[in-house]
Amino acid sequence: MNPIGELLPSDESFTHQVVDTFAVVGTSDPAWTEKVCAMAMARDGSLQIGFGLGKYTNRNVMDGYGALSRGAEQLTVRASRRLAPTPELTAVGPLHYEIVEPMKRIRFRLEENDCQPISFDWLFEAAVPPFLEERTHLRNQYRTSAELVRYHQTGTASGWIRVDGERIEIDPSSWVSTRDHSWGVRYDVGLPAPDLEGASSHIPPGVGFMMIWCPALMERADGSRYALHLHFTRFTMPGFDQTSVTAGVEHPDGRREPIVAIRPELRVDPRNRRLLGGTLLATMDDGSERPLTIEVLSDTGVQLGAGLYFGFDGHHHGEFRGELHIDGERITDCRTPENARRLHQIRDTAVRIHDPVGGGTGWGNCQPIVAGPWPELGLHDDGWL
Repeated sequence: MNPIGELLPSDESFTHQVVDTFAVVGTSDPAWTEKVCAMAMARDGSLQIGFGLGKYTNRNVMDGYGALSRGAEQLTVRASRRLAPTPELTAVGPLHYEIVEPMKRIRFRLEENDCQPISFDWLFEAAVPPFLEERTHLRNQYRTSAELVRYHQTGTASGWIRVDGERIEIDPSSWVSTRDHSWGVRYDVGLPAPDLEGASSHIPPGVGFMMIWCPALMERADGSRYALHLHFTRFTMPGFDQTSVTAGVEHPDGRREPIVAIRPELRVDPRNRRLLGGTLLATMDDGSERPLTIEVLSDTGVQLGAGLYFGFDGHHHGEFRGELHIDGERITDCRTPENARRLHQIRDTAVRIHDPVGGGTGWGNCQPIVAGPWPELGLHDDGWL
């Protein structure tokens, strides 16, 4: 007998892609993940909120987080539930994800809860269409450790935040918002396998890894808008140096001008490896140069490690925590070296970007990682991510 997945409401649609129901995915890999990640921030860098939701079909888990960053402080609420019997419900405890209008308006909610004194309700409204990124394909020796696709989108936010009993309005004229949606086999899902080589979240000694992923909403003096998406990675080791760039200038009419190369000139705090600012010298598809200046607005920036990216206090994405599990914490200073390592490097750094060629100034989240040895930045060989 050949088993078939249970029928779901989505099976009424003409959108099937595999010979099975929507209750299952096309692989048995326990690392299969579908994930959304979003942030909204005040343009002055005073406040930022973040939201993430992940579905792990082959683990029977859905989990997520809602977070608020205000300067060096961060409050985070995490939730995890058994996926069955409601695999199509995009909610976990107080966390809710709602598609109001596909590809245009998305609602993110964190309801009042007993874990932390934060809640929010924000509506993302697109300024440009969503854009697909290059397919991620990573191998660890003979094993495919990641195979996924992702799209991102930039826009504005409206709604409200409540923290410590104070209600704060989110005004789309002074707030920006970004989101991304990915699916496929993903790295760092579940507890690291003790008998699997390369399962550690540290970079091997002597290897340098640098990454920037940054969507930003840009505005010109006349009020017209466009977006930037900057994705740069570089691996270095003795006798090897590899750079990858997936970036572009994105327009409301769907046009995209590719950026084919990026030369970063960055400043990094050696105590916690936080980005301090710098310049990205971009090269366009026609060979012209486009210098982009990144200004870090403040210490504000949701640390994604608290949302379980690369793990947090021994727990990881997709880990089964029971029927429903809710936890979280308030960290008053995420900048200390101890907390930086606990939370990992990747965070939605609140930045302002100046683009003199395009005539725009913009705001967005810059997710940086600078691991291993980078002598030109004054960083010694230290492989923590």
